[in-house]
Amino acid sequence: MKSAKNILIAFILNISFSLIELIGGFITGSIAILSDSLHDAGDALSIGVAYFLEKKSKKKPDSKYTYGYVRYSVLGSIITTFILLFGSIIVIVEAIKRLFNPITINYNGMIILAIFGVIINFFAAYYTKDDDSLNERSVNLHMLEDVLGWVVVLIGSILMKLTNISYFDSILSIGVAIFIFYHAFLNLKKVIDLFLEKTPKDIDIKKLQKELLSIPKVEDVHHIHIRSLDGYNNYATMHVVIKKYDEKLKAVIKEKLQSYNIVHSTIEFETETEKCLDINCKVNKE
Repeated sequence: MKSAKNILIAFILNISFSLIELIGGFITGSIAILSDSLHDAGDALSIGVAYFLEKKSKKKPDSKYTYGYVRYSVLGSIITTFILLFGSIIVIVEAIKRLFNPITINYNGMIILAIFGVIINFFAAYYTKDDDSLNERSVNLHMLEDVLGWVVVLIGSILMKLTNISYFDSILSIGVAIFIFYHAFLNLKKVIDLFLEKTPKDIDIKKLQKELLSIPKVEDVHHIHIRSLDGYNNYATMHVVIKKYDEKLKAVIKEKLQSYNIVHSTIEFETETEKCLDINCKVNKE
């Protein structure tokens, strides 16, 4: 599988460089590089999970996982997100301490590591640029963020070398940590929405309901429920009122649902005289 191979390459590059960063951060005395080593370690973990899930997600649904194994990706996202949130807080605290107790920093070492950081993360981004899978697309975004992060560190280290002002290191590390914390928090919110089975933000149920009602022979549509298991693929259930059953009608409805990235749908047909016994049937009509 090409996408799994690309993700594996990105993982090897990322985890290897995060170890180099960790050592280099201690040698140079740069809290910014130490903070980014933690960031890259978190990215490597998420990439490792992505590689594992790229293979595991292909498993067919069974009696234990009737919807398949896609929710494993959400679990991996939670683990990675909490690592990034916790790590960002530690970095911010340590960087603030360094502001009041500055130490000598090896600027030349920072510049060398930053150059390596830009190059290695660029190659990792290049290998995942094809977007053969949703996992690969997510990994590619991580890698692009890392490239930009190292460009910032490179610029900061050059400024510190020219001005001999070590405060840039702490300020940069705080900025990077806040950036990571913010995006990790947004990701956590998305994961929570998934577990609470909130309607995907890119789907307007009222608009979908209107489009379904425009289909010939569809008299009413209610009790619509749409959720996502992994943040990308959507699942739907609904009641469709018709005068007379037409086996072709279901295919037309499912084709319309697929335009909303609904990969699995369960449709219950009702006649006009049939009363829906579920009290929630009225929800979508209000």
